Amino acid sequence: MLFLDYQDRRPIYEQIVEKFRMLILSGAVEPSSKMPSVRQLAVELSINPNTIQRAYMELEQQGLICPVKGKGSFVTDSSRIRQIGMEETLSELKKITEKGMALGVGEEEMIGVIRLCYKEGNND
Repeated sequence: MLFLDYQDRRPIYEQIVEKFRMLILSGAVEPSSKMPSVRQLAVELSINPNTIQRAYMELEQQGLICPVKGKGSFVTDSSRIRQIGMEETLSELKKITEKGMALGVGEEEMIGVIRLCYKEGNND
């Protein structure tokens, strides 16, 4: 399920957070589904369980998973995942808009580019 890059300079727990974040927000991991146990994932990845626990704590702080005492951790509901994804998308869109404005791209031209991206996305 997860493949880690041991050549990456980032800490392992950050890579785990990034991978699960991507899987959850893309819908590859279903809302309300059970996450692998800390021990199970640590064995699969051959890493310390504390590293997995740290990653899970970060995912919990980000609102992507929630622990259930005695049962494990579960992916949050779809409305929360959509909200998180939308916040992330808006943040990225603001950065792109700022870059476009710095390059002198007008509002209508920017909106046209977004419409074109939507059309191209619907054709895939």
